[in-house]
Amino acid sequence: MKTPKHILPIIVLAQFCCTSLWFASNAVMLDLVANFGLSDAAIGNLTSAVQFGFISGTLLFAIMTITDRFSPSRVFFICALFGALCNAALLWPDNTIGTLLVFRYLTGFFLAGIYPVGMKIAADYYDKGLGTSLGYLVGALVVGTSFPHLLKNFDESLSWQSVISVTSVLAFFGGLVLWAMVPNGPFRKRSQKLQLNAFFKVFQNRKFKTAAFGYFGHMWELYTFWAFTPFLLQTFSVTHATKINIPLWSFVIIGVGGLACVVAGYMSTNRGPKLVARSALLLSGICCLLLPLFFLLGNQTLYIAFLVFWGMVVIADSPLFSTMVAQNAIPEFKGTALTIVNCLGYTITIISIQFLSFLTQYSTSIWVYTFLVLGPIFGLYHLFSRNSG
Repeated sequence: MKTPKHILPIIVLAQFCCTSLWFASNAVMLDLVANFGLSDAAIGNLTSAVQFGFISGTLLFAIMTITDRFSPSRVFFICALFGALCNAALLWPDNTIGTLLVFRYLTGFFLAGIYPVGMKIAADYYDKGLGTSLGYLVGALVVGTSFPHLLKNFDESLSWQSVISVTSVLAFFGGLVLWAMVPNGPFRKRSQKLQLNAFFKVFQNRKFKTAAFGYFGHMWELYTFWAFTPFLLQTFSVTHATKINIPLWSFVIIGVGGLACVVAGYMSTNRGPKLVARSALLLSGICCLLLPLFFLLGNQTLYIAFLVFWGMVVIADSPLFSTMVAQNAIPEFKGTALTIVNCLGYTITIISIQFLSFLTQYSTSIWVYTFLVLGPIFGLYHLFSRNSG
């Protein structure tokens, strides 16, 4: 049975619309600080709240094998609806740091039914060429994540409230379209009953573990880089007394990774996902170490070009790790396997983000960012291991 041509574009569109919720608060962080009297630690705390919510959601979804027992499209829509409502709650004028943290946590919780579920839906439709399909899908996540920064670029005509409103409407629209136009895929194997041991079963496959550990190393670096991209630009601007359009370049640096995901997906069809993933992770690790050099050179064009390149290689391996995870998972637990790996990966992002937040409170040195290289080193060790399969 040939997959209808509209399926992948609809999944990609829905993923883009719904994942715009992820960094919506980061794009308007300065406005939130000013309007609700937040401290400078808000960026790390609010970003981590989303990640923690995502972890809680993926953990629950994995243990309950939600996406393998129920229609993934329906799960996607329900989570998109509630995620949009929680995001819109940021507009409540009586918000405090406590309520903002709760709303961001809940947004992250419902994103657990969007990102990994979107990959599960793609895996249910595309057996061959899964790397290319997930390349488009993760690319949509990247552009969706960066989209609020682009909206914020139109600050003079678009208020921060509008940024939140637009992302909320987009999320609802994305969930509705996917639910209406993407039924269950032909390669879906439904799990008939609740199996609590599925969380541990999936790691019994050696190749699955290799893909998962590579992904964990990648995640140590990825979201921390994304979360602090505006501050990497701001620090350069202040240190070298130069003017940078921070929202616009934050969008470009993060968003260009979407193109890199698509290119990496196509490359994986000829060279294999493991080889392409290793190459991207190696280049990304090198960028972690070279950041101080490009910062100290003081050339704005060169520095931004370096960050754009880093923004490409830091995410290019993500769809390939997901491809390897899906291909090596037990078929009836494919959705659960993707969800588990996401859960553990995003747990790692909280540790990384909070650690960098801690370091930046005690040091303004650009060298503190080089600790991100620990993730690529860990991932590459397992990908090059003789026991990797």
